[in-house]
Amino acid sequence: MTYNAVLCGCGAMAKGWLRALQATPEMRDAVRIVGLVDLDRATAEAIAAEFNIQNAVIGTDLESVLTDTKPDILFDVVIPLARHSVVKTGLAHGCHVLSEKPMATSMDEANDLRRAAKDAGRVHAIVQNRRFISGVRRMRRLVESGVIGTVTGIHCDFFLAPHFGGFREKMDNVLLLDMAIHTFDAARFVSGKSPLSVYCLETNPAGSWYAHGAAANAIFKFSDDVVFTYRGSWCAEGERTSWESTWRIVGSKGMLTWDGEETFRAAVAGTEPGLLHGVTHIEVPPPDNDEETHGHASVIANFLDAIRTGHEPETVSHDNIKSLAMVLGAIESAKSGQSVDITA
Repeated sequence: MTYNAVLCGCGAMAKGWLRALQATPEMRDAVRIVGLVDLDRATAEAIAAEFNIQNAVIGTDLESVLTDTKPDILFDVVIPLARHSVVKTGLAHGCHVLSEKPMATSMDEANDLRRAAKDAGRVHAIVQNRRFISGVRRMRRLVESGVIGTVTGIHCDFFLAPHFGGFREKMDNVLLLDMAIHTFDAARFVSGKSPLSVYCLETNPAGSWYAHGAAANAIFKFSDDVVFTYRGSWCAEGERTSWESTWRIVGSKGMLTWDGEETFRAAVAGTEPGLLHGVTHIEVPPPDNDEETHGHASVIANFLDAIRTGHEPETVSHDNIKSLAMVLGAIESAKSGQSVDITA
Protein backbone atom coordinates (compact mmCIF):
# COMPACT_ATOMS: atom_id res chain seq x y z
CA MET A 1 0.00 0.00 0.00
CA THR A 2 1.17 3.53 -0.80
CA TYR A 3 0.38 6.34 1.62
CA ASN A 4 0.00 9.94 0.48
CA ALA A 5 1.87 12.38 2.70
CA VAL A 6 2.28 16.11 3.19
CA LEU A 7 5.56 17.38 4.59
CA CYS A 8 5.30 20.59 6.62
CA GLY A 9 8.55 22.45 7.26
CA CYS A 10 11.01 22.27 4.36
CA GLY A 11 14.21 23.49 5.98
CA ALA A 12 17.48 21.64 6.44
CA MET A 13 16.06 18.99 8.80
CA ALA A 14 13.45 17.96 6.23
CA LYS A 15 16.24 16.78 3.95
CA GLY A 16 17.12 14.00 6.39
CA TRP A 17 13.53 12.81 6.31
CA LEU A 18 13.40 12.82 2.52
CA ARG A 19 16.73 11.00 2.21
CA ALA A 20 15.34 8.32 4.54
CA LEU A 21 12.18 8.04 2.44
CA GLN A 22 14.23 7.62 -0.72
CA ALA A 23 16.78 5.26 0.83
CA THR A 24 15.18 2.01 -0.31
CA PRO A 25 12.71 0.95 -3.01
CA GLU A 26 10.36 -0.33 -0.29
CA MET A 27 10.24 3.08 1.39
CA ARG A 28 9.87 4.93 -1.90
CA ASP A 29 6.94 2.68 -2.79
CA ALA A 30 5.32 3.10 0.62
CA VAL A 31 5.10 6.92 0.71
CA ARG A 32 4.23 9.45 -1.97
CA ILE A 33 4.78 13.12 -1.13
CA VAL A 34 1.70 14.95 -2.43
CA GLY A 35 2.21 18.27 -0.64
CA LEU A 36 4.97 20.51 0.66
CA VAL A 37 4.35 23.37 3.09
CA ASP A 38 6.69 26.09 4.29
CA LEU A 39 6.27 29.71 5.37
CA ASP A 40 8.74 30.50 2.57
CA ARG A 41 7.32 29.08 -0.65
CA ALA A 42 10.72 29.28 -2.33
CA THR A 43 12.15 26.92 0.30
CA ALA A 44 9.46 24.36 -0.45
CA GLU A 45 10.00 24.72 -4.19
CA ALA A 46 13.75 24.27 -3.75
CA ILE A 47 13.39 21.03 -1.79
CA ALA A 48 10.91 19.70 -4.36
CA ALA A 49 13.49 20.30 -7.06
CA GLU A 50 16.37 18.86 -5.05
CA PHE A 51 14.53 15.61 -4.31
CA ASN A 52 12.71 15.40 -7.65
CA ILE A 53 9.28 15.56 -5.99
CA GLN A 54 6.89 15.98 -8.89
CA ASN A 55 3.24 17.06 -9.02
CA ALA A 56 3.11 17.95 -5.33
CA VAL A 57 0.92 20.80 -4.13
CA ILE A 58 3.21 23.50 -2.74
CA GLY A 59 1.96 26.18 -0.39
CA THR A 60 2.52 28.34 2.66
CA ASP A 61 -0.76 27.45 4.44
CA LEU A 62 -1.03 23.94 5.91
CA GLU A 63 -4.81 23.97 6.16
CA SER A 64 -5.18 24.71 2.46
CA VAL A 65 -2.68 22.09 1.34
CA LEU A 66 -4.29 19.42 3.52
CA THR A 67 -7.71 20.32 2.13
CA ASP A 68 -6.42 20.11 -1.45
CA THR A 69 -4.48 16.86 -1.08
CA LYS A 70 -6.42 14.87 1.58
CA PRO A 71 -3.31 12.92 2.64
CA ASP A 72 -3.05 9.88 4.89
CA ILE A 73 0.04 11.19 6.69
CA LEU A 74 1.46 14.49 7.87
CA PHE A 75 5.21 14.72 8.39
CA ASP A 76 5.82 17.56 10.86
CA VAL A 77 9.31 19.08 10.60
CA VAL A 78 8.53 22.59 11.86
CA ILE A 79 10.27 24.50 14.65
CA PRO A 80 9.11 23.50 18.17
CA LEU A 81 7.02 26.64 18.74
CA ALA A 82 4.85 25.79 15.72
CA ARG A 83 4.43 22.10 16.53
CA HIS A 84 1.22 22.15 18.55
CA SER A 85 -0.73 24.02 15.89
CA VAL A 86 0.64 21.90 13.04
CA VAL A 87 -0.07 18.55 14.72
CA LYS A 88 -3.58 19.59 15.80
CA THR A 89 -4.33 20.68 12.24
CA GLY A 90 -3.05 17.40 10.81
CA LEU A 91 -5.07 15.29 13.24
CA ALA A 92 -8.19 17.36 12.55
CA HIS A 93 -7.79 16.49 8.88
CA GLY A 94 -7.62 12.77 9.68
CA CYS A 95 -3.87 12.40 9.21
CA HIS A 96 -1.56 10.07 11.04
CA VAL A 97 1.25 12.36 12.24
CA LEU A 98 4.98 11.78 12.63
CA SER A 99 6.66 14.76 14.32
CA GLU A 100 10.17 15.97 14.86
CA LYS A 101 11.22 16.15 18.49
CA PRO A 102 10.48 17.64 20.93
CA MET A 103 6.86 16.52 21.01
CA ALA A 104 5.77 19.94 22.32
CA THR A 105 7.10 22.95 24.19
CA SER A 106 5.03 22.32 27.35
CA MET A 107 3.36 19.41 29.12
CA ASP A 108 -0.03 21.06 28.62
CA GLU A 109 0.53 21.11 24.86
CA ALA A 110 1.87 17.55 24.88
CA ASN A 111 -1.12 16.23 26.80
CA ASP A 112 -3.45 18.10 24.46
CA LEU A 113 -1.82 16.44 21.45
CA ARG A 114 -1.98 13.03 23.11
CA ARG A 115 -5.71 13.48 23.71
CA ALA A 116 -6.26 14.79 20.18
CA ALA A 117 -4.56 11.75 18.65
CA LYS A 118 -6.66 9.40 20.78
CA ASP A 119 -9.88 11.23 19.91
CA ALA A 120 -8.99 11.20 16.20
CA GLY A 121 -8.05 7.52 16.28
CA ARG A 122 -4.80 8.30 14.51
CA VAL A 123 -1.18 7.33 15.11
CA HIS A 124 0.95 10.13 16.52
CA ALA A 125 4.63 9.36 16.97
CA ILE A 126 7.87 11.28 17.46
CA VAL A 127 11.16 10.97 15.61
CA GLN A 128 13.53 9.74 18.32
CA ASN A 129 15.93 8.46 15.71
CA ARG A 130 18.78 7.87 18.18
CA ARG A 131 16.85 4.88 19.55
CA PHE A 132 17.19 3.29 16.15
CA ILE A 133 20.97 3.07 15.93
CA SER A 134 23.12 0.03 16.48
CA GLY A 135 24.95 1.29 19.57
CA VAL A 136 21.82 2.00 21.58
CA ARG A 137 20.26 -1.31 20.58
CA ARG A 138 23.44 -3.16 21.58
CA MET A 139 23.44 -1.54 25.02
CA ARG A 140 19.81 -2.47 25.52
CA ARG A 141 20.43 -6.10 24.53
CA LEU A 142 23.34 -6.43 26.95
CA VAL A 143 21.36 -4.88 29.81
CA GLU A 144 18.41 -7.18 29.10
CA SER A 145 20.73 -10.23 29.13
CA GLY A 146 21.40 -9.61 32.82
CA VAL A 147 25.13 -10.24 32.44
CA ILE A 148 26.04 -7.03 34.34
CA GLY A 149 23.28 -7.65 36.86
CA THR A 150 20.64 -5.12 37.90
CA VAL A 151 21.27 -1.65 36.51
CA THR A 152 21.99 0.87 39.28
CA GLY A 153 23.37 3.85 37.36
CA ILE A 154 23.66 5.35 33.87
CA HIS A 155 26.12 8.18 33.29
CA CYS A 156 26.43 10.16 30.04
CA ASP A 157 28.76 12.91 28.84
CA PHE A 158 28.08 15.09 25.80
CA PHE A 159 30.60 17.78 24.79
CA LEU A 160 30.63 19.32 21.30
CA ALA A 161 30.79 22.75 19.72
CA PRO A 162 28.51 22.94 16.64
CA HIS A 163 28.05 26.33 14.97
CA PHE A 164 24.59 25.86 13.50
CA GLY A 165 23.49 29.42 12.90
CA GLY A 166 19.73 29.82 12.54
CA PHE A 167 17.02 29.25 15.12
CA ARG A 168 19.05 27.11 17.54
CA GLU A 169 21.41 29.95 18.36
CA LYS A 170 18.40 32.06 19.39
CA MET A 171 16.55 29.43 21.46
CA ASP A 172 16.13 29.36 25.22
CA ASN A 173 17.29 26.13 26.89
CA VAL A 174 18.86 25.10 23.59
CA LEU A 175 20.85 22.07 24.75
CA LEU A 176 18.12 20.59 26.91
CA LEU A 177 15.26 21.22 24.53
CA ASP A 178 16.89 20.52 21.17
CA MET A 179 19.55 17.88 21.85
CA ALA A 180 19.61 16.37 25.34
CA ILE A 181 16.24 14.73 24.76
CA HIS A 182 18.02 12.18 22.52
CA THR A 183 20.24 11.00 25.37
CA PHE A 184 17.41 11.24 27.91
CA ASP A 185 15.14 9.10 25.72
CA ALA A 186 17.91 6.57 25.05
CA ALA A 187 18.65 6.26 28.78
CA ARG A 188 14.99 5.54 29.42
CA PHE A 189 14.97 2.98 26.59
CA VAL A 190 18.18 1.21 27.56
CA SER A 191 17.33 0.98 31.26
CA GLY A 192 13.64 0.19 30.87
CA LYS A 193 12.98 2.52 33.80
CA SER A 194 10.67 5.50 34.30
CA PRO A 195 11.86 9.00 35.31
CA LEU A 196 10.69 10.17 38.74
CA SER A 197 12.59 13.37 39.55
CA VAL A 198 15.42 15.63 38.39
CA TYR A 199 17.82 18.26 39.70
CA CYS A 200 19.51 20.35 37.01
CA LEU A 201 22.00 23.20 36.75
CA GLU A 202 21.85 24.98 33.39
CA THR A 203 24.40 27.57 32.25
CA ASN A 204 25.48 29.53 29.19
CA PRO A 205 29.29 29.42 29.51
CA ALA A 206 31.66 32.23 28.65
CA GLY A 207 32.35 32.26 24.93
CA SER A 208 29.00 30.67 24.06
CA TRP A 209 27.53 31.72 20.70
CA TYR A 210 24.08 30.59 21.82
CA ALA A 211 21.58 32.96 23.40
CA HIS A 212 20.72 30.70 26.33
CA GLY A 213 21.36 27.36 28.00
CA ALA A 214 24.20 25.86 25.97
CA ALA A 215 25.32 23.66 28.88
CA ALA A 216 23.56 21.55 31.52
CA ASN A 217 24.28 19.11 34.32
CA ALA A 218 21.36 16.96 35.45
CA ILE A 219 20.76 14.17 37.97
CA PHE A 220 17.66 12.04 37.45
CA LYS A 221 16.09 9.52 39.77
CA PHE A 222 14.57 6.63 37.83
CA SER A 223 12.31 3.89 39.11
CA ASP A 224 13.90 1.04 41.11
CA ASP A 225 16.52 3.44 42.54
CA VAL A 226 18.39 3.81 39.26
CA VAL A 227 20.35 7.07 38.93
CA PHE A 228 20.92 8.73 35.55
CA THR A 229 23.39 11.61 35.28
CA TYR A 230 23.95 13.86 32.27
CA ARG A 231 26.77 16.35 31.71
CA GLY A 232 26.61 18.27 28.47
CA SER A 233 27.66 21.33 26.51
CA TRP A 234 27.10 22.58 22.98
CA CYS A 235 29.85 25.18 23.22
CA ALA A 236 32.76 22.94 24.24
CA GLU A 237 35.57 23.49 21.74
CA GLY A 238 38.42 21.01 21.62
CA GLU A 239 38.37 17.28 22.32
CA ARG A 240 34.80 16.25 21.61
CA THR A 241 32.57 13.35 22.51
CA SER A 242 30.35 11.54 20.05
CA TRP A 243 26.99 13.03 19.07
CA GLU A 244 25.54 10.00 20.85
CA SER A 245 27.29 10.88 24.16
CA THR A 246 29.74 8.63 25.97
CA TRP A 247 28.06 6.08 28.24
CA ARG A 248 28.83 4.20 31.45
CA ILE A 249 26.18 1.75 32.65
CA VAL A 250 26.79 0.37 36.12
CA GLY A 251 25.17 -2.89 37.20
CA SER A 252 25.19 -4.95 40.37
CA LYS A 253 27.61 -7.43 38.78
CA GLY A 254 29.60 -5.35 36.28
CA MET A 255 29.79 -2.42 33.93
CA LEU A 256 29.35 -1.46 30.28
CA THR A 257 30.94 1.52 28.56
CA TRP A 258 30.38 2.91 25.06
CA ASP A 259 32.21 5.82 23.48
CA GLY A 260 29.20 6.63 21.29
CA GLU A 261 31.03 5.44 18.20
CA GLU A 262 32.71 2.05 17.72
CA THR A 263 34.18 1.09 21.08
CA PHE A 264 32.29 -1.01 23.62
CA ARG A 265 33.79 -2.50 26.76
CA ALA A 266 32.03 -4.67 29.31
CA ALA A 267 33.33 -6.48 32.36
CA VAL A 268 32.21 -8.14 35.57
CA ALA A 269 34.15 -8.68 38.77
CA GLY A 270 37.37 -10.64 38.58
CA THR A 271 38.79 -13.18 41.02
CA GLU A 272 41.88 -11.38 42.34
CA PRO A 273 42.22 -11.35 46.14
CA GLY A 274 42.57 -8.12 48.06
CA LEU A 275 41.07 -4.64 47.93
CA LEU A 276 40.16 -4.68 44.23
CA HIS A 277 39.09 -7.94 42.62
CA GLY A 278 40.06 -6.96 39.08
CA VAL A 279 37.86 -7.59 36.08
CA THR A 280 36.67 -10.37 33.82
CA HIS A 281 35.95 -8.98 30.37
CA ILE A 282 32.78 -10.09 28.64
CA GLU A 283 31.65 -9.89 25.03
CA VAL A 284 29.24 -7.18 23.95
CA PRO A 285 26.62 -8.42 21.46
CA PRO A 286 27.65 -7.66 17.86
CA PRO A 287 25.71 -5.19 15.71
CA ASP A 288 22.34 -6.42 14.55
CA ASN A 289 21.94 -5.15 11.00
CA ASP A 290 18.18 -5.44 10.92
CA GLU A 291 15.59 -2.87 9.99
CA GLU A 292 15.67 -1.32 13.48
CA THR A 293 19.14 0.23 13.22
CA HIS A 294 18.86 2.77 10.42
CA GLY A 295 17.93 5.96 12.25
CA HIS A 296 15.29 8.05 10.50
CA ALA A 297 14.42 5.30 8.04
CA SER A 298 13.74 2.85 10.90
CA VAL A 299 11.55 5.38 12.74
CA ILE A 300 9.50 5.97 9.59
CA ALA A 301 9.25 2.24 8.87
CA ASN A 302 8.11 1.61 12.45
CA PHE A 303 5.50 4.38 12.07
CA LEU A 304 4.19 2.98 8.77
CA ASP A 305 4.02 -0.52 10.23
CA ALA A 306 1.91 0.84 13.09
CA ILE A 307 -0.55 2.38 10.62
CA ARG A 308 -0.78 -0.90 8.68
CA THR A 309 -1.08 -3.27 11.64
CA GLY A 310 -2.67 -1.22 14.40
CA HIS A 311 0.29 -1.92 16.69
CA GLU A 312 1.72 1.02 18.61
CA PRO A 313 4.93 2.50 17.21
CA GLU A 314 7.89 2.44 19.56
CA THR A 315 7.95 6.24 19.83
CA VAL A 316 4.19 6.75 20.17
CA SER A 317 3.35 10.10 21.75
CA HIS A 318 1.85 8.75 24.97
CA ASP A 319 5.19 7.05 25.72
CA ASN A 320 7.48 9.72 24.30
CA ILE A 321 5.83 12.27 26.57
CA LYS A 322 7.93 10.74 29.38
CA SER A 323 11.12 11.85 27.61
CA LEU A 324 9.65 15.32 27.12
CA ALA A 325 8.80 15.39 30.83
CA MET A 326 12.48 14.76 31.58
CA VAL A 327 13.49 17.76 29.47
CA LEU A 328 10.85 20.11 30.82
CA GLY A 329 11.47 18.91 34.37
CA ALA A 330 15.19 19.66 33.96
CA ILE A 331 14.36 23.14 32.65
CA GLU A 332 12.00 23.79 35.57
CA SER A 333 14.64 22.59 38.04
CA ALA A 334 17.26 24.85 36.47
CA LYS A 335 14.95 27.83 36.85
CA SER A 336 13.93 27.07 40.43
CA GLY A 337 17.16 25.65 41.78
CA GLN A 338 15.15 22.81 43.29
CA SER A 339 14.60 19.14 42.53
CA VAL A 340 11.45 18.62 40.44
CA ASP A 341 9.14 15.63 40.46
CA ILE A 342 8.41 14.27 36.97
CA THR A 343 5.00 13.05 35.97
CA ALA A 344 3.72 12.29 32.49
